[in-house]
Amino acid sequence: MSFFKKIFSKEKKEKLDEGLEKSKTDFFGKLSKAVAGKSKVDESVLDDLEEILVSSDVGVATTIKIIDRIEERVARDKYLGTEELNLILREEIAGLLSESENGELESLELPEGKKPYVIMVVGVNGVGKTTTIGKLANQYKLKGKKVVLGAGDTFRAAAVDQLQIWADRVGVSIVKQKMGSDPASVAFDTVQSAIKQEADVVILDTAGRLHNKVNLMNELSKIKRVMQKVTPDVPDEVLLVLDGSTGQNAFEQAKQFTAATEVTALAITKLDGTAKGGVVIGISDQFKIPVKYIGVGEGVEDLQIFNKYEFVDSFFSNKS
Repeated sequence: MSFFKKIFSKEKKEKLDEGLEKSKTDFFGKLSKAVAGKSKVDESVLDDLEEILVSSDVGVATTIKIIDRIEERVARDKYLGTEELNLILREEIAGLLSESENGELESLELPEGKKPYVIMVVGVNGVGKTTTIGKLANQYKLKGKKVVLGAGDTFRAAAVDQLQIWADRVGVSIVKQKMGSDPASVAFDTVQSAIKQEADVVILDTAGRLHNKVNLMNELSKIKRVMQKVTPDVPDEVLLVLDGSTGQNAFEQAKQFTAATEVTALAITKLDGTAKGGVVIGISDQFKIPVKYIGVGEGVEDLQIFNKYEFVDSFFSNKS
């Protein structure tokens, strides 16, 4: 199929391959055992494949879709050898994701006439929210954009300090207040400061406490209302950061946050340290929200713009 034309640079693709190594090793280890001694894709192989996909955190709903597609292909082609299964998986999963309302995004392109472009970043503590903000700020800075960070997580000890370290490292300005300040006040000051500085991008951190849905909704709604006193129709983007290494828990967090606020994009982090990379396939399929970024390493450049075809190509290329 034409899905797999190369889009990424060689270096970026190698980093993606490397970042997914644990997930690939785990997946292909299980798949090799399942097809050992079998020459064709039959009901037994499909049952095993279903179990492997679910255990790889692809998710039950998405796994059923994938198995249905492969069953249709087996029925159509009459005979499929197990040696073809890898290519079939790549093609059918890429085909499935291409049908979802989850188009590719030119993630760092800013709309004309929108200045500053305000990104509100949400997610629970520990998912890599602050690191994602720092890496994203660096990518915009490298594109020649003026960036202002807002330290809106005023409740967690050291959250403001961590964001300050990133601001210093990347070389962008930061707006902050003392611990325990009203996050909406920080958001107001950040947008106001960005307008004065004629900044291109605002990236606002928010508290990562595990709220109940009502409290979370109220707090995020207040932040939006207060920012809109400075400039209308912000935030332009609400980016939910999820920890890919938590597998199915990432699905649950996505459900909670999408119920509490209008999330417009997703970033899935920490894929390099886990065998749960299949979660990206499930989340990309299940939520009608684009996966915009994935984290595949510790380096400042290792937050990659997500491309579903490159991801599937890397995940199912069994070169190791």
